[in-house]
Amino acid sequence: MATYTLPDGSQVSLAATLDDAIPTSAVSNAVEAVATVPASSDLAAGDIVVVESAWLKLGKVIARVKDYSGTSVTLEGIDTTDTQQFPTGGGAGSLQKVLTWAVLPQITAFDSAGGDQNFATVEFLDDDQQRQIPTTKSPQTVSVTMADDPTAPHNAVLKKADARHAIRPLRLALPNGSKIFYNGYVSYNATPTLTKGNIMTTKASLGLVSRPTRYET
Repeated sequence: MATYTLPDGSQVSLAATLDDAIPTSAVSNAVEAVATVPASSDLAAGDIVVVESAWLKLGKVIARVKDYSGTSVTLEGIDTTDTQQFPTGGGAGSLQKVLTWAVLPQITAFDSAGGDQNFATVEFLDDDQQRQIPTTKSPQTVSVTMADDPTAPHNAVLKKADARHAIRPLRLALPNGSKIFYNGYVSYNATPTLTKGNIMTTKASLGLVSRPTRYET
């Protein structure tokens, strides 16, 4: 039987503060990648980290720490077994832990746009049928519309990130317990939208710099 869920009760939060980056001297090719960090790094199972890596597909991805022991950090659900995309020995970079989150309250809409597959059209002299081959995907943006409340603390977090053109993680916690993590450039329009008979709203958006990461539990 197919499963489905309503979004009612979901909570959205933006990373407010992040720790200093922890260098990784290596990242393994594994079903769940293992990063090598200095001993006694300030990490623990359950921490959310921003991954920086020489591997383009892993750069700026949000991951959850599954296990930390000695100098080894297991990144939950981060599959790096494809050595074409993740060449052996080339994944070193850093991990940056999210310290605090700012809840974005009173959300009226959460939208996603972009991420569509682009194609190149191919045609041959001896063929009367054009063909398509996949190329890149279009940039993806998520937008959060909120009730206008200039006294709420999340405004300062959003305004600061917007002014710095900062890249920040965003967490969408669904009512069934799963979480989706995004990472991107923050944009915030604090000027409220007014429509007669409706509450005033403001909008924040995130221009994604990596693919979202989803954890079901």
